[in-house]
Amino acid sequence: MVDDSRGGAGRPACRGQWLAHPVPGAERGRPAPTSRCVTPPCTLRLSHCERDGPGLRASDGGRRVRPATRCGTRRGARSDVRRQGVRRSGAPGRARVPAHRVLAYVCSAVTAFPTVDCTVYPYECDAFGHLNEAAFLALFERARWESLARGPGMDVFRRSGVWPAVRKAIIEYRAGAYPGDVLRVETLVTHRGTTSFTLKHVATRVGDGVLISEAELVFVCIDSIGRATPIPQEIARLLGPRTGGGRTGGGDVLRVETGGAVLAVEVRGEGLPVLFVHGFPFDRSMWKHQLAALARYQRIAPDLRGAGASTAPVDGYSMSRYADDLVAVLDAAGVDRAVVCGLSMGGYVTFELLRRHPDRVHALILCDTKAEADSPQARHGRDELAALAERAGATAVAERLLPQLLAPATHTAQPEVVQQVKAMIAGTSVAGLVGALHALRDRPDSTALLPQIRVPTLVLGGADDQIAPPAVMQAMAAVIPGSQFATVPSAGHLAPLEQPLATSRRLADFLGALA
Repeated sequence: MVDDSRGGAGRPACRGQWLAHPVPGAERGRPAPTSRCVTPPCTLRLSHCERDGPGLRASDGGRRVRPATRCGTRRGARSDVRRQGVRRSGAPGRARVPAHRVLAYVCSAVTAFPTVDCTVYPYECDAFGHLNEAAFLALFERARWESLARGPGMDVFRRSGVWPAVRKAIIEYRAGAYPGDVLRVETLVTHRGTTSFTLKHVATRVGDGVLISEAELVFVCIDSIGRATPIPQEIARLLGPRTGGGRTGGGDVLRVETGGAVLAVEVRGEGLPVLFVHGFPFDRSMWKHQLAALARYQRIAPDLRGAGASTAPVDGYSMSRYADDLVAVLDAAGVDRAVVCGLSMGGYVTFELLRRHPDRVHALILCDTKAEADSPQARHGRDELAALAERAGATAVAERLLPQLLAPATHTAQPEVVQQVKAMIAGTSVAGLVGALHALRDRPDSTALLPQIRVPTLVLGGADDQIAPPAVMQAMAAVIPGSQFATVPSAGHLAPLEQPLATSRRLADFLGALA
C-alpha cells in the first residue's frame, strides 16, 4: 500500500518536489507538463499525486469548468472538489500542497477499471465519527474519474459531446468506516446497453477485508439537450461487450437438446473458454458475478438438467448423464477444451467429466467440493430430503438447507444473498430436486482420481464452509499434483455469491496464468 504524508508502513508517498500540472483545456495528444515526484512509488501502485485528474462529478461533464488537480487546485474550481479533500480549505488558488487523500492503483485482472485505495480523514465523517453518505458518493465518483484518467482520458465526454447522467443510485452500508481507515474501491460493469450502463462499486477495508459499502449506479448517456445518445466508442471499449438477455443479465442463451432434456446455456464473450458448473440445488445465476467480472474470457454457464431454465425430465439423472450433458454444451458452443469450474455438485460432475472425457478439460477449478462419495448416513439424508421435496415442495427444501449453506456473516449482513439462494432453491422443480438427490446419493468416489489429474488445478473454498470444510479441501489439493489451494474469508458453501470480488479475483489470477 502506498503510504500517506503522515508516515507508516509501505513505500513513501510522494514527498518530493512538485512539478507543473497539465494546462486546463490542453488538447489530447499534445505534449503537456505533468505532475510527477522525484521519488515515485512502485510501478503498479501509484499515489495520486503522480496522476492528473479532477474530482468532478459526472454531472460536470457538460459544463465549462476548469479542472482542478489532485495536489492543488486552481482559482475557479468547484467547491465540491475542495470538499472532497483535494486541498486544504483556504489554501492559495495555485498553492502546491500535499494531497489530503492518497490513492493507490492496483492492476486488476478482473475488470478494466483500476482499483483505488482511499484514506478516510476526519473532515469526511459525520458528528459520530462515521464516514458519511456524501463522502461515500464522492469516493465512488473519484474511482470513476481515475478510470477515465487511465483509459480514454477525462475529457472524453467533452470531446464526444455526450455525458453520463445518473438515473438511479443505490448505496448500501455494511459496516462503519472511521478516520484512518483505508478503503479499497473496486468497480465492476454489470450491464452495458446501447445508451446506458450500470456500474457496481464495492468498498472494503484494507487490512481485514471487511465489506464497508456497495453501490450500484445506472447511467444514461445524453447529449447537450438531454436526449439519450449511444455510449461513446472510447467509453464502450472501457466498459466491455454489450450485455442483454438471460437469467443472469447478459449473454446469448442457447437451447441445447441432450439425453431427453433441453438445457439453457448462457455464453458470453471471447477468449479462453471457461465452463461454469453450478451446484445443487441452484442454477447458473449463482455465477452471475463471475460471468460479469471475467470479461477477458469466454464464459459458458449451463443450467443443468432439472435446474433453472432447463427442462426437468422425470428420470435420467446421474453424474455420468450430467457429464455427457456438458460435452453437448461444449459442442454447441463450438469449444474443444475448456477450463471447467465446478462448485459442490458441479465439482462431482467435473470429476466425472474428467473420467469420461479427459480430452475436453484444459484445467480445473474445484470450488467448495470434495472427492469422497456419500457415507451411508449421508445417503439416508439424501433420501429423506427427496421425500421432503415430494411431500412439501421446493420451498421446504430451501428452509432445510439454508442454515448450512451460508456463512454466519452472510446470514447477518447480506440478506439479499440469503433471499437469492432461497429463491433459486424454491424455483427448482421437484423432479429436478429428486433426480439430483438420487444422483448425489449414488455418485462414485473420486479419491483415486485425484493423483491422476494432470491439468492445472485450483482448489478454492469458503473459510466457513460447513459442507466442504477447508481442511477437507486442503487435503484434496495436497493429493492433486501441482494444484493450488486457497480459501475465501467470510464465505460458506457459496463463495461466488457470498464474496464475489474475492472469488472473482482468485479465479482471474488462476486464469491469467493459464492464458
